[in-house]
Amino acid sequence: MTTPTQIAAEPAVAPVAESPGRPAVEPVPAPPPHPHHHHHLHVPTLPEALASVLRTVVIALFLLAFVLQPYLIPSESMEHTLLVGDFVLVNKQIFAPAGHLGRWLLPYRDIERGDIVVFHHPEHPYLVKRVVGLPGDRLRIENGRVAVNGIPLDEPYAAFEPAAPNPFADDFPADVYSDPRVHLDWWRQIRSLTQDGELIVPPGEYFVLGDNRNHSEDSRFWGFVPRQAIVARPLVIYFSLKRPSTTDVQQAADDRLGNDGEISARLKGFARWKRIFQVVH
Repeated sequence: MTTPTQIAAEPAVAPVAESPGRPAVEPVPAPPPHPHHHHHLHVPTLPEALASVLRTVVIALFLLAFVLQPYLIPSESMEHTLLVGDFVLVNKQIFAPAGHLGRWLLPYRDIERGDIVVFHHPEHPYLVKRVVGLPGDRLRIENGRVAVNGIPLDEPYAAFEPAAPNPFADDFPADVYSDPRVHLDWWRQIRSLTQDGELIVPPGEYFVLGDNRNHSEDSRFWGFVPRQAIVARPLVIYFSLKRPSTTDVQQAADDRLGNDGEISARLKGFARWKRIFQVVH
């Protein structure tokens, strides 16, 4: 075992023999400052400034092309996790194939239950929903509450805003085709994948729901999301324009317009300031 090296304490100045009326150490006066010693700020030359701007542009383009991308939330299907008017940055790399840029360069992981995902949809360029069913899961919804593999999910993010009862969506998989919004091909697939009242999620497929359960068209209506269709995960809300909700009867205080002075009301009514830089989860 190596012993830590010990440093002996030595006097900073060699002792000088004392004599009457003279101190042990003669004080040494500090040298006067040189008249030409001044601190100058470096003003970058034009080529240096252009190089700095170019580096910033390249980094921004790299992030937008491979890692981050901004999205605007257009509907209420994910209230109150994501609101209409939220601008979110999404991570396009986290669910990308492992060899796309390498695990060593950018983090990568598999999709987990509870993840919010952005994915391609045949009828929309992109949709955002929450994953509740993984490949191989046995899924059942009773009175709006989700159970996976016989265990009820703890879903603090789920909102049940007032809506007319929907037997098909509230008790899923249903025995009767009772909602015209359900795709016929999906209805046939439901019947073939249902065992003992539970829907079996096939390999490579994911079952997704909106957090606003009574006002979301999701996997209950059009089916599974293929793994290759999932492209990103929301990271952070970087801005939020205040927009009224058509489904929330009692809107959050951050959604209401202020009435305490015209200028103050306009500032408060322009954006949801408290939501800016909130992490999405």
